[in-house]
Amino acid sequence: MPSALLVLVVLMVPSPPVHGRHVRNTESNGISVVGEFNHESFPRFAEAVSNVTVTVGRDALLACVVDNLRTFKVAWVRVDTQTILSIHHNVITQNPRISLSYNDHRSWFLHIRNVQEADRGWYMCQVNTDPMRSRQGYLQVVVPPSIVDRETSSDMVVLESTNVSLTCKATGYPEPYVMWRREDGEDIRYNGENVNVVDGEILFITKVSRLHMAVYLCIASNGVPPSISKRVQLKVQFPPMLSIPNQLEGAYIGQDVTLECRTEAFPTSINYWTTERGDMIISGSDKYEAVSMDNGYKKYMMLKIRRVNKSDFGSYKCVAKNSLGETDGVIKLEEIPAPTTLRTTTQFPSLPTKKKGKTRAGDRFGRGGSNNRVNSPKDYDDAGMPEYDDDGEFTLSSNGSPPIQEPPGAFSAAESPEKFNWCICIVFAMTWIFSMSLR
Repeated sequence: MPSALLVLVVLMVPSPPVHGRHVRNTESNGISVVGEFNHESFPRFAEAVSNVTVTVGRDALLACVVDNLRTFKVAWVRVDTQTILSIHHNVITQNPRISLSYNDHRSWFLHIRNVQEADRGWYMCQVNTDPMRSRQGYLQVVVPPSIVDRETSSDMVVLESTNVSLTCKATGYPEPYVMWRREDGEDIRYNGENVNVVDGEILFITKVSRLHMAVYLCIASNGVPPSISKRVQLKVQFPPMLSIPNQLEGAYIGQDVTLECRTEAFPTSINYWTTERGDMIISGSDKYEAVSMDNGYKKYMMLKIRRVNKSDFGSYKCVAKNSLGETDGVIKLEEIPAPTTLRTTTQFPSLPTKKKGKTRAGDRFGRGGSNNRVNSPKDYDDAGMPEYDDDGEFTLSSNGSPPIQEPPGAFSAAESPEKFNWCICIVFAMTWIFSMSLR
């Protein structure tokens, strides 16, 4: 059948004018073909038919450039199936996606729209010379990766310490490369090592733990964009576990105190507080405030007790329950002495007051009616002393002025009245001598 098709092409082409010696070859079926020995006048290919790579679903274009074609004809043939696609200006194939275009009787283009994987293969551009001349080009059809959902793992829930196998099946051309990694970017505990990526379609984890609980990404790529991924969530079930930072807490009467408890569980546990009598503590009252904060399978519990009194001392229990079990922990609250406040008092003498009296020189020189005698410390009482208390505040007494530091050489209560009187007498004598000299 292929030979008959090629012969049919030759028969449809009229013989060119004779310019040299001709020979007649007789085929086995009795059909004679005229050939020309003047090879310089034969058509020749100006360039090779280029290989083309195209993504499935796109359009492909194969080009064939022939010089000196004259009255010869060009045909496109699918090599692997020996299917004639076009002869000169006519499309022979019944494939509606294939069309033909040409330019200046020199360039011949084969168009394939919406390329499919079945279009991958060799294509021949041939000229009906004797012998036939041809060039071939390869159409490579690439397919971006695609994940086969029915053969890929979906979200899984497993018990802790069991073995887990996550599978990811991908197709594409070339064959995709498949790898696993965690969506949060954390390392995977795999075969006793911490790795960031696991290559291959299967991720097998032995003795899975709560640390493996995460969302995993199956990523397939083959160099043909775009790469594709699928999320697979792995949940690991285990009964509640509990830890207490401080099992013994101390507080004094009137103080606010906070008790803390940390739990881990999946499925998520129900957490609550009880007293040592077993009564469940209800949050929201003026006395108690219970707070719970979740972080994945971890939970933080806090119980705040306001204005502790005698009846609040004792044991408190934090409880965690889920479908796989329950656990609890005890925190003991004990009374401690309240901190004592030390109050110290420092006394300073108040500003001395003047008592009225007369001097012998007062009337003569008009120096007023008060003397300069200073009261001794025994004339003061405690009511005039300033105080410092332990909190650093300065307290003044109700009657008395702030202490004033006297300059060096000033009179003080420690000096005797006799020394003061001698000074007055000397001043009076000098004044009298001066006045007598004026007479």
